[in-house]
Parts: sequence; C-alpha cells; structure tokens
Amino acid sequence: MSHPFKGRAVAAFWLILAAALVAFHLALVFSGLVPNLVSRPLHMAFILPFALVLGSTTRAGRISGMFLAALGIAAALWVAINHDRLMDQYGFLESNFQIVIAIILLCVTLEAARRAVGWPLPLVAAAALLYGLFGQYIPGQFGHSGTPVASFLGTLTIAEGGIWGSLTGVSVSVVAIFVIFGAVLNAGEAGQGFMNVAGAAAGRLKGGGAKVSVISSALFGSISGSASANVASTGAITLPAMTKLGYPKRLAAAVEAVASSGGQIMPPLMGAGAFVMVELTGVPYTSIMAAAILPAFLYFLAVWVGINAYATRFDLKGVDAADRPLRRDVVITSLFFLVPFSVLLWAMFGARFTPEYAAALAILAGAALLFFNAELSFRPAQIAERFKDAVLNAARQVSMIAAIILCASIIIGVLAITGLGVKITSLILEGSGGLLWPSLFLTAIACLVLGMEVPTTAAYVICVSVAGPALIQLGLEPLQAHLFVFWFALLSTITPPVCGAVFIAAGMIGENWLKVALTAMALGVGLYLIPLGMVANPDVLRLAEDPVPAIIAMLRLAVGLALVSYGLISARRILRTVLLVGAGLIVIFSGLYI
Repeated sequence: MSHPFKGRAVAAFWLILAAALVAFHLALVFSGLVPNLVSRPLHMAFILPFALVLGSTTRAGRISGMFLAALGIAAALWVAINHDRLMDQYGFLESNFQIVIAIILLCVTLEAARRAVGWPLPLVAAAALLYGLFGQYIPGQFGHSGTPVASFLGTLTIAEGGIWGSLTGVSVSVVAIFVIFGAVLNAGEAGQGFMNVAGAAAGRLKGGGAKVSVISSALFGSISGSASANVASTGAITLPAMTKLGYPKRLAAAVEAVASSGGQIMPPLMGAGAFVMVELTGVPYTSIMAAAILPAFLYFLAVWVGINAYATRFDLKGVDAADRPLRRDVVITSLFFLVPFSVLLWAMFGARFTPEYAAALAILAGAALLFFNAELSFRPAQIAERFKDAVLNAARQVSMIAAIILCASIIIGVLAITGLGVKITSLILEGSGGLLWPSLFLTAIACLVLGMEVPTTAAYVICVSVAGPALIQLGLEPLQAHLFVFWFALLSTITPPVCGAVFIAAGMIGENWLKVALTAMALGVGLYLIPLGMVANPDVLRLAEDPVPAIIAMLRLAVGLALVSYGLISARRILRTVLLVGAGLIVIFSGLYI
C-alpha cells in the first residue's frame, strides 16, 4: 500500500510542473524577443516529463521514461545555455560530445512521439533519418549525394533546420497558447454553455438530439481542435440523450463522430493546423480563419441536411421540453465562452494584436471566470479544482502536440537537407502527366493513407511538404493547396479501416464500428467533396478579400452538397436518384470545374 503523503507529493510535483509549463509559455508572449535556440529547447524540456513519464502505465515505463526525460532535458538545456556559440557553428557538430547530444535529442524526440501517438510517426521519422544517413548508397534518382554526419546531425539538432525549426516555433509561440486557452475554457462552465446553447437552438427541432450534437461539437471543437477529445467530452452527454430519444445506435455514434471531426476544420484552433499553415504558407492567421470559415459552414450544413434525411426516415423526435435548458441557464453559461471569445476577437481584429497575444489576454479572461459558476456562488474547493484541471490538461495537450511537431520536424528537416521532397514532387508531376486533377487524386490518396497512421496535423505537414509544391506548380494558390491537403488528412477520422472518432463513439455506445463508419461516411460526405469544391471554386476561400463572390460560390456549393447529402440518405430510391442526378447537373453546369 502506497503512503498517502507520497501520493500527494507526486500529485503536487506534477501540478507545479504543469503550472510552470503554462507560466513559461505565457511569459514568452509577454516577454518580447527570446532567441529561438533558447525558447524552443526550453519548450522541449518542459514537455518531456509529460510525454515520457506521466502517461506511463507500468513501472518499467515510468523508470525508462524518467531516465530518457532526464537525458533529453539535460541535452535541451545544454543547447539553450550554449545557443550563442552554437549559432556560430552553422549546424556543424565540432566534437564527439556534441554528436552524443545530437543523438540523445533525436532518440528522445522519437520516443516521446511514440509514447504520445504510437509507432507510425516515429517509424516514418526514423526511416527519414536512415535515408539521410545512407541515402547516398541508393542508386538512381532517389539517392542523394551524401551529407557529412556532423553536418547532417548538426543541422537537425543545433541549428534551426530540424527539431528547432519553424514548426517547433509554431508549437512554442502559438499552438501552446491556444491549447492553454482551450484547457482554461473547458475547466469552467464553457462546455456546459456550449451544450445549453445547442439545446436551446436545436433541441425542439425534428432530429433535435442529433442537431444538438452537431452544434455543441462545432462549438466545442472550435477550441479543442481534436476529434477524439470532442467525441469523449460532448459524446458523454449527447450519445445517451440520443439513445433515450430512440435513435438507432449506429446513427447516434455516427452523428457524434462526424460532428466532432468538424472541430478540426472549424476556426479558431483547427487542431493546431491553422497555426502550422501560417508558418508554411506565410499567410496571416486571420486570413486563414477567414478562408476556412465558409468551407467549415458547408461541412456542418451537409451534416445538418443528412440528419434531416435520417429524421424523416426514422421519425426522429426533438428533445422533450422538460429536458431542454432553461433560458436563465443558457444566458449565464453562454457568458463563460462568449466573454473569452469576445476578448480574443476584439484583441485580434479590433486592437490588431498578434494571435498569441490575443489568446493570452483571452486566457486571463477565461481564468478570471473560473472563480464563478452557473449558480453564481463562490466555492473555493471548486475553484482550486478548476485551476488544477486547467493547468494539468493544458500541459498534457501541449506536450502531446509538441511531441508530434518535434517528430514531424525531423522528417521536414531531412526532406530539406537531402532534397527528397523535390524528388517526390517531381514524381507526382510525372505520375499525373502534369494535370491538376490526377495530382489532386494522388495527393488525396496519400493524405488518407498517411492520416490513418499519424495524427491529422502531422499527416498534413508531411503530405503538404511533398505534394504541396506540385499542386502549386499546377496552378493552385498556396492556401488552396494547403487547405485541400489538410481536409483530406482529416478523412481518416471517419473512413475505414482506421477511423479514430468512429472507434471512440462506437465504443461509447456499444455498436459495431463498421456500421457506424458507413453511416458516418454518408453523413460526412462534405469532407470528401468540399476540398474539391475549394479547388473548383477558389472564390469560396476569399471571404475577406471578395465577400460577394465568396458567398455566391458558397451558395452554389451548398445547393449541390444538400442534394448529395439528402440523396445519399433518403429512404426512397426514386427520390435518391433524382437528387443525385440533380447534384451532378449542378456540378456540371454551375462552373464546378477548371
């Protein structure tokens, strides 16, 4: 039996470390310029205990995790302390000791990613490292001329071309802050506020239980940016509610999986993808938000229409009046997300602060609201528990995303050093005959396959690094190409054989996952079609620059999507045929081609 003081001491240690991680990232926002080779290694040092130790379920895992975390922290601190001297080495390791530091950093990064998200991503990164070290022995165009080991490893570990590259910079400066923002909101009444607003807006409608799930998941997803987290949180409320109303289990689970997947395409967070996109495209964050909002609306519109079709097919009722939230509760709980969101939007668009500075101000507003609850009573124990949940959840989520981004940065670094990315781009251009649509098809398949094995953000980063240049060469605007790839990287959340959101929802409700997946694919048809619509109707991405053509393009796509969505699900075969033919005619005659 473990000693109670020991348990409390361990819990206090993790709480203090989590609070320090949150404080460090907030301090970076308010402290001005900090050298990249200081802030990025310190970021890694903070996340390693959470990535390597906290999630371990076995004694051996905890012990090995502590050993690796200690090595990784020491190596990262060494880089931060010696950053001035290392800048003068231009990515060339000058001693055996520095080579050991480089090897430690790379191995610890791979293991942190493995413990955070499983084997596939670190295996791809390890294969990239092997290619960088031994690719000169590969004959033909896919070999490379070779890079000295000291230069190759140094570029990845002591310069800003590998694990300390621009992607890690995004994780440090922007992603971490928005993840903390989401954790602070979730620790308070904001989640209940989302549910209450959704219940008041859609609960009375036909198929109201499913529509409540769609609205609440869209709102919740806008700050969580994770399909799995979205299913687990909103699904805990919406799935039993839909079951109680007599919804088929496969439909209830599919609605939750599809609605929750939309969180990763809904601004502002977009599963960290929006911030990575800023770095890779050079497009301002506010412009990416503006470009993403109409496609996200179209996605949820298609889901809504699909639910209407199912509601007619199964006579799905709305939520009983007694189970809908009271107006007072809606008003009070909605303030818990409206106030921080208002601060965020004012700071970004009114005061024109940077996104990370705006998010930091919104965090302070959200933290102040943790002192209050829906009953407007003051409960010190509840307040303490909320702050504890906020910092611990923030630390866990920041660490998981950072582990993914650090590992993906190895892959991006190797592609840049060896020129492999350019070669793959050339292969795509050759394989498609220099035509756009075949290139899009090849890219979509690559995104789907890669997304089955690695998280959405990592799949997007890897895919766009090799396919993005080819699509841009074939005439797409950079933001078009990046959004296309990002959407298709998300397909794996609902598409068999690996569909994370479906697995979780099916498990929560006790239904066969394949039945749920097939229903989810019909409901989430927009996820397959809207990226193509972005390519064929680029105006839909130009809401900020040309709002009228953007809205016209959105309406045109909306009509076609609505017909497809209703047609796929309608019980009447003749109606289904008419609607799908009508959708096809709209696609042909309304300019949905290039």
